[in-house]
Amino acid sequence: MGTMGGELFASGAESGTEGGAVVEFVYRPTVADFEEALRARALKTAAGRVQVLVMLLAVVVPAVIFVLVVDLAPLLSGLVPVLSAVVMIVALVRGMRTQARQMFSIVEPYGECRMVADERGAVSTGERVSFTTEWSVYSGYLETPRLFVLFGGERASGVAVLPKRGAQDPADVERLRGVLGRNLKRS
Repeated sequence: MGTMGGELFASGAESGTEGGAVVEFVYRPTVADFEEALRARALKTAAGRVQVLVMLLAVVVPAVIFVLVVDLAPLLSGLVPVLSAVVMIVALVRGMRTQARQMFSIVEPYGECRMVADERGAVSTGERVSFTTEWSVYSGYLETPRLFVLFGGERASGVAVLPKRGAQDPADVERLRGVLGRNLKRS
């Protein structure tokens, strides 16, 4: 894979970044990366938690109303809302898996990816595509044990998934954490 595009930010990065270096990650995205990113969004961001809560309430509240309207045995009365919640949680997990596979299918053709970041933004290059993104495109980020997940802002939707396994040097994870911390809001 060539380095096409990686020099766009890196050319002036020596004086523009704290510590004088760019951060480079090389990785091949996986479905598991997107599943982890979607789970983290659902659990660690206010928007994700609200979305999950609204979906649960959309199923449990009608179940409770049904129990109140229909004369059921006491055991069934307690079981209907609980079973409704369980079914909704299973549906949420399956939905996230499906969404992760769909997101992965978009990036899979790019093959191995290379991301070079500095204080101005990031250049991502795949085997078939290259794009440059300023940090202002993102509204924020979160970190999981295996990923950095960047959220699209007003000018872009979706998420960018950056696996820590792609760090070229173990210190690059800490350097990227610093760059993200200085340029984006952490969720």
